Amino acid sequence: MGKFISFLLTFGVLFGVTVLFLAAVDSLPNPPGTTSQHSTDTSAASSTVPQGQGEQPVQVTVADIKLNVSIANPASTDIDVLDEALLRGAVRYPTSALLGEQGTVLLFGHSSYLPVVRNQAFKAFDDIQKLKPGQSISVYSATREYRYSVTGVRQVNVEAGAIVELPEDGQYLTLVTCDSFKGKADRFVVTAKLEGVYDLVSDQ
Repeated sequence: MGKFISFLLTFGVLFGVTVLFLAAVDSLPNPPGTTSQHSTDTSAASSTVPQGQGEQPVQVTVADIKLNVSIANPASTDIDVLDEALLRGAVRYPTSALLGEQGTVLLFGHSSYLPVVRNQAFKAFDDIQKLKPGQSISVYSATREYRYSVTGVRQVNVEAGAIVELPEDGQYLTLVTCDSFKGKADRFVVTAKLEGVYDLVSDQ
């Protein structure tokens, strides 16, 4: 139990350091101006939704690494609030873009390669470092699938002055998690660009 509590405290501190670092290098986004099972209607794909009608993400899936995680959308940027949300899955950073808006949707998630993890949220973003350019990431709102194509995967060290760019001149997705095999300041960063938006059709 002591090791588990130590792990929780360590990740909380590391997550806080990451957010503070992004803020220090002005890389946090500016404030923008569990769904039921669905199938995707690919016959009516589009690349944008009407301005001002961005949607909150509720789920992210990546078939290539068997990732399927719910997404929380806390309203506060307080570190304690974000840490609490991470106990339930991935988290959209509150001031990052919404789905369908211009800018970057920034998602954080835990990763852990411990043999036994009681809370599976600590393994939410396991293996995102294995993604390859061109592979697909699907992020769902309550009504649509937003399909992104991976453009890059890299490791950064927040203590070495690495910058996580969050472009605003298109519709992008960035996934961030800790690298539990390396130092405390190491992160994996996956970047992706929107391919298309698809309406969901309820199976019910």
